[in-house]
Amino acid sequence: MTTQFLKTSEGTIAYDDMGSGQLIICVPGMGDLRQEYRFIAPKLVAAGYRVVTMDVRGHGESSAGWSDYDMVSIGRDILVLIDHLDVGRVIIAGASISAGSAVWVAAEHPDKVAGLLLLGPAVSDSPMPAYMTVLVRVMFAPLWGVYSWGMYYNTLFPTNKPADFVTYRQKLLANLREPGRLNALRGLVFTSHKPSADRAAKVNAPTFIIMGTKDPDFKDPVAEAKWLGEQTHGSVMMVDGAGHYPHVEMIDQTAQPIVDFLESIKVTHDA
Repeated sequence: MTTQFLKTSEGTIAYDDMGSGQLIICVPGMGDLRQEYRFIAPKLVAAGYRVVTMDVRGHGESSAGWSDYDMVSIGRDILVLIDHLDVGRVIIAGASISAGSAVWVAAEHPDKVAGLLLLGPAVSDSPMPAYMTVLVRVMFAPLWGVYSWGMYYNTLFPTNKPADFVTYRQKLLANLREPGRLNALRGLVFTSHKPSADRAAKVNAPTFIIMGTKDPDFKDPVAEAKWLGEQTHGSVMMVDGAGHYPHVEMIDQTAQPIVDFLESIKVTHDA
């Protein structure tokens, strides 16, 4: 599989394209790579779907040095990729902050979205306490920001780290050490979630929300998932013991429900 590159007005988006069938665009969370979907993507291809995994701006093999790094900008990049692939309505799988971008796309451009798969979604706009904002700014200062992200990443898999966790984490941190990468991460850490929170109730596409019961990014993951399910009229699956990456940490528990959701969209669409 050869990495492909899409040139936009500001930079380049890297993506992989595999399989055939209904298109699913998979977008990783901040600080991560398109290989975040390394476990679920082959299963989706085997189930008869075309899967495109993209690196968000400033991350992975996408270029650095963009004018801004925020939820809406990622959403616009998703739209550019949808138009480039030119296959009609697509399903968007978004993780963490990219789930918020997926919500923004679905609300603003419903004609382009056939469904949403939201994984550990960071969509609501709960303000960060002032003391936490200061702490996070210190944590992600240039001199030790990569180290801080590595330590934080350790906490996102509270029950079951994947077999390749050590090597994958090393790859993440090596990428963050490249010029401009940490700046991209810092931009996303402090971006507002208001664009997605304000639009969640406008989503009409079928939506499946998967969240871990031990997701450290949320004070109450169950309440967070319930709120988003109510807003989007989507279905919710809580994965017992999983952290922020249920589709990585608990692939055996999440793969079939994801395929079942996709098949339910296909049945509804065909009907």
